[in-house]
Amino acid sequence: MLALLTAGVALRRLRVLDRRLARTGGGAAEGAGTSGERLDAVETEVARLRDEVAGALRHVAVVRYDAFGDMGGRMSFSAAFLDDAGDGVVVSSIHARGESRTYGKAVVGGDSDVVLTPEERQALDAARSGRAD
Repeated sequence: MLALLTAGVALRRLRVLDRRLARTGGGAAEGAGTSGERLDAVETEVARLRDEVAGALRHVAVVRYDAFGDMGGRMSFSAAFLDDAGDGVVVSSIHARGESRTYGKAVVGGDSDVVLTPEERQALDAARSGRAD
């Protein structure tokens, strides 16, 4: 009688474990396949995100300066925004007493086809190297 009761309890526990296993992705062979598929999906997503991040304008540097001798406070600036390939833009804002002008110059492969000012070149070099001068 005790053996029959023990067998019944063991059978009930086995059914509970079997249901839990089914909810988590199946048996050992199925679970390994599912885990492998999940790992492949994660690796694909990581590769896609790496490509996306490489194209982001994440290398940034700003150089502030006085554009005119009679002005103080270093109100003018040049800022470089680049991706991992060195593509992006250099933006300069020249501040004078009566006005401010803003310029943008495209950068491809770490250089511009338009002549850069020394301050723009400094911002570009600082963004590419990752450190301010």
